[in-house]
Amino acid sequence: MEFFLNSPMKLILLAVWLSIVLDPCKFSDICESCHQHARCRSINESKNFGCFCNQGYSGDGIKDCRDDNECAKVTNICGENANCSNTDGAYYCTCNAGYNSTKSQQFQTNDGTYCTDIDECEDDGICGHHSKCHNTIGSFYCSCQRDYTASSGTIRFQASSGVECKEDPKKDCHQDSKCISKTVNITVKNIINLSDPQQQMEEIRNQTSGDLAPVAVISYIEAMAISALQFVNKSQKESSINKTIRNLVESVNNLVEKEEKVAWDRMSEDVKDYCITKLLHTAEQGSLALSKAYRKAAKIEVNTRDVELKLYKFEPQQQQKRSISALIGGDSISLRLKHSKEESQNGSVSVIFLRYDSVGPLLKPTSDPGVADYSRYADAGEITVNSPVIAAAISPPSVFPLDRVNFTLTHIEPIDLEKDETKCAFWDYSPANMKGHWSLEGCERAFVNKTHTTCSCNHLTHFAILMSSGRANLAAHYNVLTRITQLGMVISIICLFMCIFTFWFFSEIQSTRTTIHKNLCCSLFMAEFIFLVGINMYTHKLFCSVVAGLLHYFFLAAFAWMCIEGIHLYLIVVGVIYNKGFLHRNFYIFGYGSPAVVVVISATLGYKYYGTSTACWLSTEKNFIWSFIGPACLIILVNLLAFVVIIYKVYRHTAVKKPEISHYENIRSCARGALALLFILGATWTLGVVHILNETTLTAYLFTFANAFQGMFIFIFLCVLSRKVQEEYYRLFKNVPCCFECLR
Repeated sequence: MEFFLNSPMKLILLAVWLSIVLDPCKFSDICESCHQHARCRSINESKNFGCFCNQGYSGDGIKDCRDDNECAKVTNICGENANCSNTDGAYYCTCNAGYNSTKSQQFQTNDGTYCTDIDECEDDGICGHHSKCHNTIGSFYCSCQRDYTASSGTIRFQASSGVECKEDPKKDCHQDSKCISKTVNITVKNIINLSDPQQQMEEIRNQTSGDLAPVAVISYIEAMAISALQFVNKSQKESSINKTIRNLVESVNNLVEKEEKVAWDRMSEDVKDYCITKLLHTAEQGSLALSKAYRKAAKIEVNTRDVELKLYKFEPQQQQKRSISALIGGDSISLRLKHSKEESQNGSVSVIFLRYDSVGPLLKPTSDPGVADYSRYADAGEITVNSPVIAAAISPPSVFPLDRVNFTLTHIEPIDLEKDETKCAFWDYSPANMKGHWSLEGCERAFVNKTHTTCSCNHLTHFAILMSSGRANLAAHYNVLTRITQLGMVISIICLFMCIFTFWFFSEIQSTRTTIHKNLCCSLFMAEFIFLVGINMYTHKLFCSVVAGLLHYFFLAAFAWMCIEGIHLYLIVVGVIYNKGFLHRNFYIFGYGSPAVVVVISATLGYKYYGTSTACWLSTEKNFIWSFIGPACLIILVNLLAFVVIIYKVYRHTAVKKPEISHYENIRSCARGALALLFILGATWTLGVVHILNETTLTAYLFTFANAFQGMFIFIFLCVLSRKVQEEYYRLFKNVPCCFECLR
């Protein structure tokens, strides 16, 4: 032994020899007998070895190693939206049609790969012309845009089906009562012919899933109302109630979602109010009717993009609290039970809560909603629905007698607590004729801040927060402003006509100055006549643009002639000798040519800004209104500078020399008339600029009054207060006995 210990190299050789000699496989045939899909390895890290099948195989490792079918053994091994494919000793996953793998196309779930939905609608032209693409989980479908219909006659179609979208012959059907009646009857018949309410509501949901024409909205609301009656008349299995409720809520959502506001706005106000009231009533009563089919306590929640429902069914005797509350879409509502000495009646009770995000604009209060309480806040400004609409209902009410309903709603727009006023209101309607209006009766405001209002009411229905804004304070005064404008324009047109007649008919007073006044009055006469006739013709885009262009031209022409008067007065004061005919010719070129140049340039650069959606005037968009205000302000500035020079010249000549009194008296008279014109036209449009920059009720009334009656003011300053004109009219009427007595 010492021989090996004294030599390390010899010791290593000994160890190698022993490992070869003592190898258990050398003395055993176990490892040599392993299956081709198995391997030999130590058993529990001992000296004993055995054959074990490789991963993906099962068997004894010697005679049998069978392939494991992981796809069959492990449920849902590839996860959602993927297929499993077995291979010899392994498997791989691939995503279903309509899905993409986050990594490689073939994968195993242990590497973190999963399948995501493909948004086929990213391809803008996938559905064809006049169509819309709707992405769904794992697929997509197409529908036609509003006012177009599919050649297949269906609402939904596949891009590969060859269906085309053609113009809908019924796009204006809502304007004809006979067409509406015919379409409603056909729609109702098709829905009612289906066997049960679940199928009916599912069909309505499918048929309302795309862009709808107004007549389609009307038709499906009527069909839904008739179908809801069968919820009571036909019993349903509990298994189908949940699906029917979901279809009902989704159908309501399809009809009132924000995209459908286009269809609602095309209806007349009476039809719109009738339809939206009937839809709200149907959603409430249909949900209550369906809840009766539950044979035990239930709690149902349905969330869609614009409508949310919560339904509770319970036994009042088992209700420990004397109130029931719900958080729905960020808002809260609580129903408080009346305290009574008598025990409540036996039986179950159903309570539903509904929340509508986009119904408010469809129920916007008008200037005359027909309720007395409107007068309490109409003077404060335009009334808007500044919250979602929330509804609550109990059935039967005798089992769960209500004391108060308290709710807190979120403001759509934050309010200014100093300027804005909020009111707790409800939609008061008659189920007999489906006519409704906003009312405040029985509701009071408990708390308000910038973002929320809390209310308390003594009844159930559809609630919302109405806001009157001091910042938008003109809608309540719109009718008054319109009447002032119309009256003032008529008076001004008559007065301007009398001015034109005066300056043209009386030869004794005709001069360069009266020629200027005559053309100024003609320009204003045309502008105000066109304004009176065409300012509200905004439904015809081309005609409205022409009206706006003509108004732009004639108002600028009036300013140009006012500028000419200032120039003419300046020439008189400085004593410039000029040729009268030459001067008049240049006056006409400047008076009518310069406005034409401004209008042509403005129309070339921004023709689309002539005419707006509310009036046939210049748009304030992109500051286009300054194509009028800019030249007008420049002319006012030029005239002011001219008058400063005139006053200086008159004062200097009067102080240094002793001029002819009649000459400078004439100049003073002309200057007073010119200053009056400058004040009338300048002050009017200065108020207009102030109103654009700071829109208030005061500026609206001041601008309306000044603009509407400026023709009357011009007649007063240039004719009524002119001594020469008075003398001419005196001579004209002195031979008429009745007129002479009045004039004397």
